[in-house]
Amino acid sequence: MRRLGTGIGWRPEIADAVERMPGIDWVEAVAENVCPGHLPDSLLRLRERGVTVIPHGVSLGLGDAERPDAGRLAALAERAEALGSPLVTEHIAFVRAGGPLTASPRLEAGHLLPVPRTRDALDVLCENVRIAQDALPVPLAVENIAALIAWPGEEMTEGQFLYELADRTGVRLLIDVANLHTNHVNRGEDPAKALAELPLEAIAYVHVAGGFERDGVWHDSHAHPVPRPVLDILTDLASRVSPPGVLLERDENFPEPAELERELGTIRAAVEAGEREGALTRASATTGEHRTTETVTGTGIGTSTATGTSTATWAGAGAGTRTGDEIGAKTKTRTATATVDEFAPTTSEPAPTTSEPAPTALDEATRQRLGLAQAALLSALVAGTPVPEDFDRVRIGVQARALAAKRADVVAKVAPELPLILGSGYRTAFIAYAQGHPMHGGYRQDALDFAEETLLGGRLTEGRARRELRRWWLDRSGPAPRPKSRLGQVGRVGRTLIRR
Repeated sequence: MRRLGTGIGWRPEIADAVERMPGIDWVEAVAENVCPGHLPDSLLRLRERGVTVIPHGVSLGLGDAERPDAGRLAALAERAEALGSPLVTEHIAFVRAGGPLTASPRLEAGHLLPVPRTRDALDVLCENVRIAQDALPVPLAVENIAALIAWPGEEMTEGQFLYELADRTGVRLLIDVANLHTNHVNRGEDPAKALAELPLEAIAYVHVAGGFERDGVWHDSHAHPVPRPVLDILTDLASRVSPPGVLLERDENFPEPAELERELGTIRAAVEAGEREGALTRASATTGEHRTTETVTGTGIGTSTATGTSTATWAGAGAGTRTGDEIGAKTKTRTATATVDEFAPTTSEPAPTTSEPAPTALDEATRQRLGLAQAALLSALVAGTPVPEDFDRVRIGVQARALAAKRADVVAKVAPELPLILGSGYRTAFIAYAQGHPMHGGYRQDALDFAEETLLGGRLTEGRARRELRRWWLDRSGPAPRPKSRLGQVGRVGRTLIRR
């Protein structure tokens, strides 16, 4: 399959500008924002011109303790087929917790939260990825995420975790270099070390984005220019492997098209600088007599033999020898010019003396352990319950405020009438609401719940704003069927009060 080249995240706000931009080889669209039966005209025109469109999911929850929802998988598959995409992408994250698995209320994060880098979480993630791979019509690539918080007791580095995930499932990787920078600032993790541990040959493409730092915390906003440290990580990656594709993400605070084009030019220059650096390194290694043999032990890394930055193959899923939780020796040599010729899972000739057993069904107790830990963390973040033991309480507070602020911003987008009705008091009112009312459904339901609580809570006195908010809520909440349960009767009483 052809290389992707340089791309940009397609968003409705910049759709016209993207169509006119020179040198755009492909675009990525948020899967949940695209309706397969009514594709935006802009995407259709791009497709007609031969521009590749890749759906990028944000709500599947591959890192959730529960198995991926069949309906969400079917929806992602439908979008891939409608767009004629060569692959689909999602995130290594959990987005919801609770429910029957933990006998607790189901909670939605409305955000991508990190999974712990533990054996339990990796086992669950691998099985969830395999389920998704079986359900999707095209290959899957998964993205490393940015994190404000770290799980206590982690057993692997990010590079080791990603290496073993790719090794066990054959899944491709979408490496976000901006997220590597975020984790460097927020968690003290070395981006160069992560790149050195990654199976570079498994990379499907690369994300680049901007953010900002406040009070020592880096916020991956996707609303600011790409900073120099992120470009430096991109150059480092390109010196190790020629990335099949690089994409600029921008989600809001969109600049003029000329500024986006300049950013794309800067990104191309960073990749070219890395490729030149890699070529020089290989040339030096070829002409010199320096030879290095390095043995690295640890989960997912195995044994590595390198000559300078010599040529390499990655065995992909099933390579090496595995006994229980231990990873046997793997031999690999890396190359700065390795490329991905296709998006299908990497395969290789089987080892002559060993064989990889077929994956066994995951013990439900493993999912329950992970589910309880995720539910406790998410409840602390969105419901104000006590912070789980050994987490950084300050960072939990920062993350909780960030989640509430994001909910306010997204609800303002899906229900733009609310800020108009409530005026300058909307954001303060919503954040106060969010601190005591976790999100149990999607953002549209969140908007309805906020309006209902505002009306029932007496926060608005009689007047124009209350009348308009009541009318808005009634127009969108739909008819109320006769409830059978006591809880339903309470809801019916609420609706009656609002109608008055």
